[in-house]
Amino acid sequence: MASKPVMSVTEEFERALGIIRTRVSLGAGRSRTDLYATADKPSESFGQAEHSLSMAVAYSGGLDSSALLHLAHDYAAAHRIKLFAFHVHHGISANADAWLAHCERQCRELGIAFDADRISLKDRDRSGLEEAARVGRYATLGALCRKHKVPLLLTAHQQDDQAETVLLQLLRGSGVAGISGMDLLNTAPELLGDPDLLMGRPLLAVTRGDLQAFIVERGIAFIEDESNADPRYARNALRRHVMPELDRYFPGFQQRLARSARHAQAAQRLLDQLAAQDLVACVDGKSILVDRLKRLDADRMDNLLRHWLDLHGSRMPSTAWLTEMRVQLLNAREDARIRITHADCEIRRHRNRIFLTPRSFAEVSTPAPVMFRWNGEARLHFEDFGGTLHVESAAGGVDPDWLRGEDMVIRLRQGGERLKLAANRPTRSLKQHYQALNVPAWERERLPLVVTASDDLLFAAGIGMNWSANQKRAEQGIHFIWTSTSS
Repeated sequence: MASKPVMSVTEEFERALGIIRTRVSLGAGRSRTDLYATADKPSESFGQAEHSLSMAVAYSGGLDSSALLHLAHDYAAAHRIKLFAFHVHHGISANADAWLAHCERQCRELGIAFDADRISLKDRDRSGLEEAARVGRYATLGALCRKHKVPLLLTAHQQDDQAETVLLQLLRGSGVAGISGMDLLNTAPELLGDPDLLMGRPLLAVTRGDLQAFIVERGIAFIEDESNADPRYARNALRRHVMPELDRYFPGFQQRLARSARHAQAAQRLLDQLAAQDLVACVDGKSILVDRLKRLDADRMDNLLRHWLDLHGSRMPSTAWLTEMRVQLLNAREDARIRITHADCEIRRHRNRIFLTPRSFAEVSTPAPVMFRWNGEARLHFEDFGGTLHVESAAGGVDPDWLRGEDMVIRLRQGGERLKLAANRPTRSLKQHYQALNVPAWERERLPLVVTASDDLLFAAGIGMNWSANQKRAEQGIHFIWTSTSS
């Protein structure tokens, strides 16, 4: 397929970046649905946002990112935008130091603010070198954006990259979300470490051949990464062996795959909208009601659950994992304690409700009891217990003068504790109180108690104050309220 004239590359970049800037000014990063609202509309006037936008280029020094750097430089100069270039030194290649020096030199000549960081690849044996490098690169780019307060990161992904992505996802058996490929603009908090940082790809409609022609005509210097020729990496195998054959028999297939990706994106938007509607119908507070979820067919259930996981920043599970989760959640006895472990979280069922909790919730060490005194503070924070004890005025509550003289201890349940909510109420076990208040079993394990030095129960988080003959009361006394950091 013939390359476009260089002027068309510039025009395509400016059109795409105009759309990106429109969506940035509309706050498009806040919701997945909003991200696509103006995806195919021509850009409008950006005069009101000229003074406030800064952006950065993810600059490796390779052909694609070098072309992006020069295009972004021209655009930023014309629109009075502060431009940065960020480079990640992986340390994999023996040439990595030379690449860093090249990138710094090119930015200095163009007058572009440059910064770089070196990384060591974590989980290399478990995830493989290619994945470890990708994860490390994006995390570092996100950190550099936060360091320089840059809200928009531009990457040099182009049409051939999009075709490779779609092919890889098809070969992996991915669903609609996978074969949607890359978006023109999106957030990626799990990669960049920031839910508000936006990532734009203004070259998605430009081919690798287009960019090569642009580089040649401009006389732009770039580096060659020798790893791009290594067929052990899946993308390189596609790029060097599979895609040339496809191009031989289906010329211009990249453009058609990119069009298929846009169709898949449109289908995914509809699925997201349906999932959002179903979630509204099934959710109650922070939980999903099982009886309402059961009204949906299996496909809509899975669509809702994927959407729910996505809203919480969790990675998409496999179809087999999702099916098994659905079966366990829906078919369990009402009193069963269901806990399903996901890579990023845990899914639990309590009676008629499904909860999503952080995975770390079950992995934190048991905090040791802490002795303390109350000296009139409105609140006392206990980091190890993950919450804050608030002190509020209450008619007939504990006498504040008496409380000031008491040594107190905050600790977890030990078993056998009993609590009386008022003088005219029966004394019941904490388990009975939690059951009556519908507090899930896993939350009870982390709710602390406040007792006196003589082990007289004063307060149980999630239930309330204990009415004890050993406590002094006042007409206008005080009581405790516990708030969890995660709530």
